[in-house]
This record gives sequence, structure tokens and C-alpha cells, in this order.
Amino acid sequence: MTREEILARSRSEHRDEGMECAENRGRKIGFSAFCCVFLILILFQFFTGGEVEGFLALFWAFLAAEALPNYQFTRKKSYLITAICGALASLFFLVGFMLDTLR
Repeated sequence: MTREEILARSRSEHRDEGMECAENRGRKIGFSAFCCVFLILILFQFFTGGEVEGFLALFWAFLAAEALPNYQFTRKKSYLITAICGALASLFFLVGFMLDTLR
């Protein structure tokens, strides 16, 4: 392949690597921000005696959603186990939250 063919193929893909890099950095920052806010909310609820099931349902759903594409890309069983366990934990906490709310 010549240099021009490689450049033409790259341009035809309509993929901007700079934008992908920015999106990945944003995801990493978002993940860190999510975890920090989650910890603050959980600690606040712990000290005030509030319910935490809703927050835990969100956290485990997020963790499962992060692990599933990682498994699809790498085929590592640890990601699959994380995705399945996270989804189940999220479901159980969500049901617990709903039951507590409806009482």
C-alpha cells in the first residue's frame, strides 16, 4: 500500500482519533467523578441513617455496563463475572429499594 492509499482509506472511515481520545479521557474523568460522588452520598446516608439501596443499584448497574464491553473486547472471564454479578447486584438492590419505597 502506498502512503496515499493509506491516507485515503483513513479519510474514508470518517474516524477522528483526536475525538476518540477526548471521549476516552472524558469517560475516565466521568468514572472518577461518579465514584467520588457515590462515596460522598453513601457516607452521608450512612451517617444520617438514610437508605442506600438506590445508590447501590446505580453503582452496580454502572459497573456491569462498564465490564460488558471490556469482556466483549478482551474475552477475559473476570470481566464477564463482573458484568453478571454487577447486573444481579443492581437488580437485587433495585428491588430492595422499590420494596422499601412502597412500604
